[in-house]
Amino acid sequence: MMAFGERFRITIFGSSHGPEVGIEIDGIPAGTPIDPSAIQTALDRRRPVGRRLATRRQEEDHLVIDGGLRDGRGDGGRFRAHVANEDVRREPYDRMRDTPRPGHADYPARVRYGPEADLSGGGIFSGRMTVGLVIAGSVARQLLAPVGIDAVAFTRSIGDVDASVPEATELRDVRQRSALNEVGTPDEEAAVRMESAIAAARRDGDSLGGIVEVRMTGLPVGLGEPFFDSIESSIAHLAFSVPAVKAVEFGAGFAAARMRGSTHNDPFVWDGPRVRTTTNHAGGILGGLANGMPVVVRVAVKPTSSIARTQQTVDLATHGPATLGVTGRHDPCIVPRAVVVLESVALVAVADLALRGGYVP
Repeated sequence: MMAFGERFRITIFGSSHGPEVGIEIDGIPAGTPIDPSAIQTALDRRRPVGRRLATRRQEEDHLVIDGGLRDGRGDGGRFRAHVANEDVRREPYDRMRDTPRPGHADYPARVRYGPEADLSGGGIFSGRMTVGLVIAGSVARQLLAPVGIDAVAFTRSIGDVDASVPEATELRDVRQRSALNEVGTPDEEAAVRMESAIAAARRDGDSLGGIVEVRMTGLPVGLGEPFFDSIESSIAHLAFSVPAVKAVEFGAGFAAARMRGSTHNDPFVWDGPRVRTTTNHAGGILGGLANGMPVVVRVAVKPTSSIARTQQTVDLATHGPATLGVTGRHDPCIVPRAVVVLESVALVAVADLALRGGYVP
């Protein structure tokens, strides 16, 4: 399935080294303001241009809108947009056709689709496919803004370096401070150590993983569609569709397993005319519904699978053992580029739920 959603339905297309990658979106209400420059800004956040610690593959990612937009507003039909793949090099992948790369989808994909499957750059399993998710996320943000829903993601950790970002920090401040460094974290001191750790991994021919945190505010109390389309279910579904994501937690997450109910439960209090909680171990969600507190999601991203170090694999042609050192252009850590992607998938999931619940006209 290359599609997700019921009312805000997205369908991704393309492949890493094909002509283009992009997205089709059904369900945008006619008349919804859509600013292409805002979408381009989101795409630029995902690009590695100017980043010393990222892939050497340089794509312009110039947004092309093929349909669904008229005079700056959705026309009620299918929205389609893409970017071209221009900096494509197939040769390194042709040389590895019979030696599946450890950590990649090469082996199961070849078994599933056959030896002729185009897995150059990872094919449809590549992080390049997330371009469409970023486009959809920007459209979702513009759809949700009038009802007061906002989201920001940032790098919570890389390797063993953790950022300190108090829960009370305004989303605006998190966004502004995260834009000041290559790793996308609002913690200036941690950013320096994260950059050093990534540089060290690159020198060693290795890679690092980390955690991206997403915070969302403004969700109306009651938003969500239990049982199977709760807020957690919807966001986690999309988050796990992003290549390299290995774990998702909400609020206290895995730490909740070591807590008592008396500690984990969030006490209710009045805050003027509204109800809030004194803590947010639930991550803004109770019973799959928004409870009025910020939604907090943390996503674990594995170390980049493509590394220069020699690794053990097999030769599918000779049925013998083989070794492999992956050549080509790869990020030593994809966490910084995943920040805008995971921010986008949270927005897409909530946009679908907001339309289904009648929170967006």
